[in-house]
Amino acid sequence: MTRPGTRPGRARGLRPAPALLLAATLAGCGVLPALPPAVPDDVVPTRVAPSAPASLSPDDAEGLSPDGFDAVQRMAVRIRNVGCDGLSTGSGFAVDAHTLVTNRHVVADSESLEVSTYDGRDLEVSAAGSASLADLALVRTADPLPSYPTLAEADPRPGDAVTVVGYPEGGELTITAGEVIGPTTDPLHENLGEVLLTDAPVEPGSSGSAALDTRGRVIGVVYAKTSDGRSLLVPLSTLERLLDDADGFRALPPCAQPSGSPSATPTG
Repeated sequence: MTRPGTRPGRARGLRPAPALLLAATLAGCGVLPALPPAVPDDVVPTRVAPSAPASLSPDDAEGLSPDGFDAVQRMAVRIRNVGCDGLSTGSGFAVDAHTLVTNRHVVADSESLEVSTYDGRDLEVSAAGSASLADLALVRTADPLPSYPTLAEADPRPGDAVTVVGYPEGGELTITAGEVIGPTTDPLHENLGEVLLTDAPVEPGSSGSAALDTRGRVIGVVYAKTSDGRSLLVPLSTLERLLDDADGFRALPPCAQPSGSPSATPTG
């Protein structure tokens, strides 16, 4: 079993938790690897983003902004985790004007988090917190996010269509499609219950991507990829339960330099 995410090992996505749970800012570490080059201009457009966040509803999910992007594309973000043991990338999505959801493993062991939008803007991160149950995390941004979706009314059923929006390999914004195969016991034992299996393709860096129904509503969060190329989702019901829990998220601990390691090397 392999998980999305560029860091070796396991890979891991709506209503925001109370702000007080995200009050702690990210702490530093002893040795910091050099930052990677900026994302190439041909990967993301350079147009100016909409000035105000837009809530994504079923009625406007396909509506295009002046820059030609629809709402499901505008709510997706790229996350780069600069940590004490290297660099990793993942995906996330906005849930309100200043809050986004991703996976816990995407933001774990970070010295700093870099969040960029569909149009290449970098957003300042003010705080981050991880869930105690599932592989989920919340990130707060000082800058406003372009748009955010609504939640579906219930978990999807087998055969329902699913769309995944994220940044595989930390590169270009990508949309893949498939259908829900059905519930399964979490093979990674992170959610203490059932998760959803789909055949929508995901790759390293897709961790934290939103899984959407045909109306652009969130039905789950990508957190892993199986050895046979299928994707695993934290289901909507788990997401809602955690985000409604005032004690569901805690501030991220600082990353720690491994003992005896002379420096950290970016892993891509």
